[in-house]
Amino acid sequence: MSLHPTLQPYADAWTHSIEAISELLQSLAEAEWNRRTPCPGWSVRDVVSHVIGLDCEMLGDPRPIHSLPRDLFHVTNEHQRYMEMQVDVRRHHTAPEMTSELEYVIIRRNRQLRNESRDPGTKVRGPLGTELTLEESMRRHAFDVWVHEQDLRTALGRPGDLDSPGALVARDVLLGELPRVVAEDAQAPRSSAVVFDVHGPVEFLRTIRVDIQGRGTLETAPALGPAATITLDWETYVRLACGRVSPESVSDRLKTEGDPELTAAILSNFTVTR
Repeated sequence: MSLHPTLQPYADAWTHSIEAISELLQSLAEAEWNRRTPCPGWSVRDVVSHVIGLDCEMLGDPRPIHSLPRDLFHVTNEHQRYMEMQVDVRRHHTAPEMTSELEYVIIRRNRQLRNESRDPGTKVRGPLGTELTLEESMRRHAFDVWVHEQDLRTALGRPGDLDSPGALVARDVLLGELPRVVAEDAQAPRSSAVVFDVHGPVEFLRTIRVDIQGRGTLETAPALGPAATITLDWETYVRLACGRVSPESVSDRLKTEGDPELTAAILSNFTVTR
């Protein structure tokens, strides 16, 4: 295999999640494709359409030429309009059409990954004409597909894979956003620390330290006398960070200590996906 070693974990995570999604869809009745998922405004069919669209873009396929309806009230910004295009163009596809397209895309992507010889730092196309490295693109893609696998599992009542390779990629992606959430969005006091204690299939204890300039850094060392501590399970952490639930709806799964205004500010700014 010619894939660069730093890219292999992301390829493995994508493979695990996309195969899990394919397996979930095999026995679905037609009505189950219309089930609502935790992803705002999207059904099972819509999430699968989005996943197919993501992989088509990783393949470099041209985007569909399609006009979105004006009554999609969950679409409120340009990024969401961009993502909705691949979804809406497939809204009337049948279950066999959806599964067939997914399988074909998986075959093409597997071939692409087998032949991938580019350096991780190679610049590639991102959403809305942005440019990012191949490594960041594959990392984000592995994260997205795992999160959508979880959306489908929640909608279909088929929990699982909370500790899969994709879950570990998601952990790192979400932890990378915490310094901004705490220091910039929640405006934690300077020279303070906030501790996150996460338990479950994926466990970690992390500290966000805010320096005298107000910059946040992620540390593995526990803090003595933190300004706030937030304790929760891994599934709740993911669902909060990805905007699938509100802090109020999962308050029974959250334990907060320390400054109540600070913990409220952190939780109200916890969603990092758009």
